[in-house]
Amino acid sequence: MPPPRIHLSLAHMSGEEQKYIQEAFDTNWVVPLGPNVNAFEKNLGDYLGGRPVVALSSGTAAIHLGLLLLGVKAGDEVICQSFTFAASANPIVYAGAKPVFVDSEQETWNISPALLEEAILDRIKKTGKKPKAIIPVHLYGMPARIDKILAVARKYDIPVLEDAAESLGSEYAGQKCGAFGELACLSFNGNKMITTSGGGALVCSNPLQAEKAKFYATQARDPAPYYQHTEIGYNYRMSNICAGIGRGQMTVLDAHIQRRRAIHYIYKERLAGLPGISFLINPTDDFHSNHWLTCIIVEKEKAGVTSDELRLIMEAHNIETRPLWKPMHLQPVYSGAPFYGDGTSEYLFERGLCLPSGPSLTDEDVERVVGVIRYAFDKTGKN
Repeated sequence: MPPPRIHLSLAHMSGEEQKYIQEAFDTNWVVPLGPNVNAFEKNLGDYLGGRPVVALSSGTAAIHLGLLLLGVKAGDEVICQSFTFAASANPIVYAGAKPVFVDSEQETWNISPALLEEAILDRIKKTGKKPKAIIPVHLYGMPARIDKILAVARKYDIPVLEDAAESLGSEYAGQKCGAFGELACLSFNGNKMITTSGGGALVCSNPLQAEKAKFYATQARDPAPYYQHTEIGYNYRMSNICAGIGRGQMTVLDAHIQRRRAIHYIYKERLAGLPGISFLINPTDDFHSNHWLTCIIVEKEKAGVTSDELRLIMEAHNIETRPLWKPMHLQPVYSGAPFYGDGTSEYLFERGLCLPSGPSLTDEDVERVVGVIRYAFDKTGKN
């Protein structure tokens, strides 16, 4: 019998979710919207310092609506971090706009403020107008250098739409990720910090933005006694059932953050000294990652094994790992998009691996992962 599967990041229930779901059934609020949606939005808003939040069907929907609220239209350009999941970039195309990809800096793995300014200046030179918005990502829970990114954005008067899908609970200089930009997106996919089985949210700067987002998310129905539409709308709202799961998950969010951080530090401690392995770590005390996923870089010259060889060894031991995101500028679908970079994201993609990091992992599970990594190094004679 093979050992039990260790997954990359499974959802972990609090036990409170069923209470809110049952409440929805008992009161017949099983349709979209309802008391759970309202309460979940308030929970999230309070957590993020009082910002208005709109619960939606996905984090991708949140980015799409955020772009619409920022006035992004066909023919516009939007700057997006290249080193990220496709959901950060695809909504730019939904809006009819064109993505411009910018590389990462080495410490946080997030968008480089220097390359960001270079891209803005070059797009102005080439197109005669500045990009319409900037989408930085707090990758794997690590806060971006958001102070410098915002400084560049203010200099050229370009709004920032934070992609905080992976960083709920992370902080920069004491402020929660998702509370910096004019707008921000959250994700509650099954492997995120909390889940609603799927879903996301748009974090707004003011109530008027939130009302407009709700309008677009409910098919843009005009205030008339019949169905009338003067704008194109979308079916993007979260259901009352899913929001009930989210309310239960909010009760364990802090515990999930604490556990993922603890797992990260176990890995760091137990793998210390292995040649050719380094971690994505907080660069300074201003950064406080939730460590959504613990990520390592594997240098074959020192380790004797590549990240992909290590991934296959882990899979043979029934342990799920995952390569780092393939940068957007390397994706076939975006082969013609402008890119401003220095090779950082390509370097990380070629050498990176995400380790199992879910809050349901036991210390014994983490030790098993560590043991297989050490076994892989023993095979190469590097341990």
